[in-house]
Amino acid sequence: MIVLRLLRDDRGGALMLGLLVLATIVVPICNLLVPETSALHIPTYTMTLIGKYLCYALLAIAVDLVWGYLGILTLGHGAFFALGGYAMGMYLMRQIGSRGVYGNPVLPDFMVFLNWQQLPWFWQGSQWFWFAMLMVVLVPGLLALAFGWLAFRSRVTGVYLSIITQALTYALLLAFFRNEMGFGGNNGLTDFKDILGFSLQADTTRAGLFIASAIALGTGYLSCLYITRSRLGKLCTAIRDQEDRTRFIGFRVEHIKLWIFTFSAMLAGIAGALYVPQVGIINPGEFAPLASIEIVVWVAVGGRATLYGAVAGALMVNYAKSYLTAAMPDAWLFALGALFVLVTLLLPRGVTGLLRKKEVSR
Repeated sequence: MIVLRLLRDDRGGALMLGLLVLATIVVPICNLLVPETSALHIPTYTMTLIGKYLCYALLAIAVDLVWGYLGILTLGHGAFFALGGYAMGMYLMRQIGSRGVYGNPVLPDFMVFLNWQQLPWFWQGSQWFWFAMLMVVLVPGLLALAFGWLAFRSRVTGVYLSIITQALTYALLLAFFRNEMGFGGNNGLTDFKDILGFSLQADTTRAGLFIASAIALGTGYLSCLYITRSRLGKLCTAIRDQEDRTRFIGFRVEHIKLWIFTFSAMLAGIAGALYVPQVGIINPGEFAPLASIEIVVWVAVGGRATLYGAVAGALMVNYAKSYLTAAMPDAWLFALGALFVLVTLLLPRGVTGLLRKKEVSR
């Protein structure tokens, strides 16, 4: 009932969730039960690719919540995504055990290669799935809490806040590149073998990860929609449009910003944790400032402050990226750049803004 009430005035969101439920049922069935000789069969590669897109869509929702509704243009959410991914990667590395290249039952291969004698303190507990899942949300959440407390308390806003978020992810990029940090340096964490005892190469495991990604996206969407429809969501919009006036009438603007920013970072961490076992690697490249800018582009293309627009933007841009890299291997970056420029110039409210305009004109 709560879900139906939330979706009552959200036709775009209802359509998106309907398609998501359909994909959650149809895609695994077409992969696992339909013979490979059938035209209806969906290859495991395609299912994994779609699962990766769903993780990106969850990340886009997290950015839309703070940018579209709160007015904070964050250029560093890729850092929270990567931290969630590293927390999951540490768990997956510990599951390899003695099956690694060097056969050490405790130390991951890269630590043996670098002559580490014992496991660092921050790797303790990473062999347990429940602990890893706790870290997936706690590490990005605590970083966002500390960063937000300092930034919002100092009333840093606008372009200055965007630059600081970019500096945050760049600092983490440089730190994680260092071998002595204990996260695999330039190569990152890879060569994962299984999760919860199930082989990551098995089609059934891939299907399970796809379903988990779809459920996370649906839950994340409804959570963000609930926030935006609540009194807290209305306050977010008020802060975005008239921050000084909202503060003047007595609301603690800094606390509201901090809560939403932290929640958004935790969503990004969950997206990163689901992304890693599907792509099989996490490395410092995920902290690259360009990656965080790309996330903002997804939201801009789909349409800010719509949530389902962020989902649509993430799916469209990443599909275009995959298609263009295969169709135009030497010029795909130029084609993708041209697409971004055209959408920004011709559709300032994104694709969903165009659809809304058509509905109004009817």
